[in-house]
Amino acid sequence: MKNFLMLLLSIFFFACQQKENKDISIKNQNDSIQTSDSILTKENQEVSKDENKQIGDTIVMNFINEKGLFIAEGSLDSIHPRIYVKFKNEDSGELKANIIPTTGKGNIRFNQIIFPDNSSDGPFGMDLNIPLKQKGNYILVIGHSQMADNPFWGKFKVQIEPKKE
Repeated sequence: MKNFLMLLLSIFFFACQQKENKDISIKNQNDSIQTSDSILTKENQEVSKDENKQIGDTIVMNFINEKGLFIAEGSLDSIHPRIYVKFKNEDSGELKANIIPTTGKGNIRFNQIIFPDNSSDGPFGMDLNIPLKQKGNYILVIGHSQMADNPFWGKFKVQIEPKKE
């Protein structure tokens, strides 16, 4: 009976410890803390609000330049074979986007667009023209074509132009 009680108590304490670790990991999953003039990400990299930068496998488009374009540089490698470009759209209209590899050409494309209602469309090429009918957060997935040889590894520039109707 003593052995059974000891086993039961040790399982109970082990289960409680696991719950505390989950709570701590959930608190650490916050993506960013915003300060007055910059954003501090969970990787402790500071990104200015007036630039769009790749952090890990994600580019969050926060800054529109004077021409009305979201512009960012990114890179594909074996660790990050897909890049997720996130942006927010407040008006219905049209989206024009293109990818410009630094090498001029390459096996890189818009694999998918994910709409605010979690529906998706794709694949596309290096240029994308699509109507934006929903308000909310969009995600563009950039990667190489699985149907072609020689996956693209390297730097690229992505331009996104949301146009109002």
